[in-house]
Amino acid sequence: MKFIVSWVLPQATLNAANERFLKAGGLPPAGVKMIGRWHGMSGKGFAVVETTDPKALYAWCAEWSDLLPIETTPCLEDADAGAVIAAIKR
Repeated sequence: MKFIVSWVLPQATLNAANERFLKAGGLPPAGVKMIGRWHGMSGKGFAVVETTDPKALYAWCAEWSDLLPIETTPCLEDADAGAVIAAIKR
């Protein structure tokens, strides 16, 4: 399943978060495949990841939770979302 992982980089933890990111790269653990990650100039960012192991995804988010508020949302691609919408009887 794919997930959108989004965060906001608070000014109070900016330096610590940048230092950790530059040192370790912020890559997810084994069992979580990063499809892509984007960093906005506003301090907001998001990654799209894929996993069948929710514990691995939880561990990755927990690793950064001391510095970044993180929100994780399951998501579907267009074809899958369209199939669900088409199946809804109105």
